[in-house]
Amino acid sequence: MGLTAKIRTRDGWAVSHAVVTVTDMTGTQVLRAETDAEGAVRDATELTPGAYTVIVTAVGYAPVASSAIVTASGRAEIGTVTLARQGGAELPPPGPWTIDPVHSSVAAVAQHLGISSVHGRFTEFGGTIEIAPDDVAKSRVEAVIGAASIDTGNAMRDTHLKSGDFLDVERHPRITYRSTGLTLAGPDRWTVHGDLAMHGVVRQVDLDLSYLGSGADPWGGTRAAFRATAELHREDFAMNYNQVLQAGIAAIGTTLRVELDIQAVQGDTLPAV
Repeated sequence: MGLTAKIRTRDGWAVSHAVVTVTDMTGTQVLRAETDAEGAVRDATELTPGAYTVIVTAVGYAPVASSAIVTASGRAEIGTVTLARQGGAELPPPGPWTIDPVHSSVAAVAQHLGISSVHGRFTEFGGTIEIAPDDVAKSRVEAVIGAASIDTGNAMRDTHLKSGDFLDVERHPRITYRSTGLTLAGPDRWTVHGDLAMHGVVRQVDLDLSYLGSGADPWGGTRAAFRATAELHREDFAMNYNQVLQAGIAAIGTTLRVELDIQAVQGDTLPAV
């Protein structure tokens, strides 16, 4: 019996300070519970069967309201509720922003043997974001990644990835991305259009971008958080190497899923911390 729910941010993190309020159809509050450290609510209060309204609030997030039906068991299973940052429909304040590599990640995932995934990340990268003051579509982003900084947790595999079969870091030490446009794709979501230069080849690549919010940091600055994903095909960048196993399965998949978690600091320099 009772209420169960999980409260999460758009990028999947638990919201540990959320409040879940349940009201009946007359607007009378019948239950109020706070999430635990894992963003979960487990309240044993028995509820009378019927229709209810569930309201989730948390400081810094837009409130969410939804309907719930309590069954004869007296149980209301809300499932996962996703909260968006307050003001998330707007981009951060206009002007320059600098990507903070210490608090960001650039990762890629490839299929391995047709049944599992290999995860890699680049440890050296940087970039800038320019939020246009008048027309958001004119905002720009530029990023540079050190190709030799690829790290998959396996030294032999990393050496192969740096070779001429893949990134060829001796001849192409930098991977660059320069945006060419920005279009709205939904609440808090944009599509970033841009040119990706890798392995001596330039291709247009779109990023699916989510804006996660902005706020003050402990060093007196302002930070904004973004998450972006993209799908790449190795053949598009002249990386055609593969080993085909006896069963006809490729050892490494030809599609890469790129996952970016970015923190940017307002201004054209990073704080000295």
